[in-house]
Amino acid sequence: MRFWSLLLAVVRCVNCPERRATVFNGYSRGVPDRSLGQANPARVLLARSTLRVLVSFLLLWSFASAQNGTPAPRPDDEFSFMQRLADKGFHDIENESWNAYGQFTYISSWKPSFDAPYTNLNGSINSLLPTAERSFTGTATLYLGVRLWRGAEGYLVPELISERPFSQLRGLGGAIQNFELQKTGGETPQLYRSRIFIKQTFALGGKSVVEESGPLQLGTHYDSRRIVLVAGNFSILDFFDTNAFDVDPRDGFLGLGFMTYGAYDFASDARGYSYGGVAQFFWDDWAVRVGRITPPKEPNQLPVDFRLFKYYGDQMEAEHKHKIRGQEGMVRVLAFRNREDMGRFSDAIAAFEANPNENAATCTGFNYGSQNADAPDLCWARKSNVKKGIGGFAEQYIGHDIGVFGRAMYADGQTEVDAYTSDDRSATVGLLAKGSSWSRPKDVVGIGTNAGWISSMHAKYLGMGGVDGFVGDGAITAASERSLDLFYSAHFRAVYWLTGDYQHITNPGFNSARGPVNVFTVRIHGQF
Repeated sequence: MRFWSLLLAVVRCVNCPERRATVFNGYSRGVPDRSLGQANPARVLLARSTLRVLVSFLLLWSFASAQNGTPAPRPDDEFSFMQRLADKGFHDIENESWNAYGQFTYISSWKPSFDAPYTNLNGSINSLLPTAERSFTGTATLYLGVRLWRGAEGYLVPELISERPFSQLRGLGGAIQNFELQKTGGETPQLYRSRIFIKQTFALGGKSVVEESGPLQLGTHYDSRRIVLVAGNFSILDFFDTNAFDVDPRDGFLGLGFMTYGAYDFASDARGYSYGGVAQFFWDDWAVRVGRITPPKEPNQLPVDFRLFKYYGDQMEAEHKHKIRGQEGMVRVLAFRNREDMGRFSDAIAAFEANPNENAATCTGFNYGSQNADAPDLCWARKSNVKKGIGGFAEQYIGHDIGVFGRAMYADGQTEVDAYTSDDRSATVGLLAKGSSWSRPKDVVGIGTNAGWISSMHAKYLGMGGVDGFVGDGAITAASERSLDLFYSAHFRAVYWLTGDYQHITNPGFNSARGPVNVFTVRIHGQF
């Protein structure tokens, strides 16, 4: 009953009194974005109604599946609306002409107070507040896929989000505790289109590969040797550096540094989505992919710069699947190169030292709202610059449904964060296990650690009182930001997972003078 009470509370929360929404990382001289803060009442009503309908549908469906006389889902199959249609003979789930999937996730986090000798020193604004805070996100997503013509698939994904971050999403790098948090949004639910793209596959022969039906994937058979072209609006993480062991991130680690490389500053808007194209070449156990995508017009903001021949994010990845003593594994190498309108730390410092009037408090262009008149600011240094990085990923099963993984990336560390986290270097290792050993095969448990570092020039800039997107306490005792993440995700009633998660964060904002921080989280996730 407690589980259902929590789910019903998610529905009721849509009717909570309106609170003012803020663009968490979208400040211009510290002024909130009023267009989001004062949402259109009709849009708010539509967004809230949509969330209620999606969640209510999921609740009713699960109740129906539990009634006497209704066949229970097969234990080895993932329950879904499409599978139910297939079981009734209304849908060919192995060779689909269309499909539809949905999910909702509610994540509630709490951090108690922690020690900090200073916070937002001298008018800087990017510290994690040392007081106790609660954060949450609520998302609902509908995944729609359709077969367009021979070898072609189209996908459309509307999504709704409501959120409240810790400290307006300030004060943490790759250790941001909830990967669903976006840099634009608020407690008033917002409905938007996250993806619309076309995927074209050209068969080249080889073995027949079965692709099971799922979100962003029509059930079909591909050749193991093929070329796949993608164009449209998507997340680059739909295709590059996909999750360890194909575990849905909504069932796995919560920290942002576990979703991909913390130092992978992939071009995207403030929600994490891009426009562009991806080309993939598969040859049996090998895969190579390249992509070019759009950056934001201004760092960490929602408007997109569509001048793909002037400003862009390029990436290339090579992948190989293997077996060691009969256990499957995979290795990947990924490199990125971004050309974007962004500031170099050394240029911001040089501008300030040459003319102290060019400081954070006197910025005439886009900045994050710092009022520190004794600090440099990247607003005085933004121009066309290049940012590069290279990283590697490996995963290896070590037993039945038990595996280890690790990833690490080195970026040049000369320019500000433009779209992801403030890490200049990052490393993550972890262990994931499904509950097969204790007769709960759909449960997932994991433990991992994530570390992020900043370059010496980045540290110098922050030490002078500068701010960079997410971080900047006004001073710094530079150190690696580290987080430990431990979770257990329990499966209930065919389509639900309930997760308990604990994170311990050391040196928040790469500053050993502050912290450590403890974060306790409960997540409710449903999919159909």
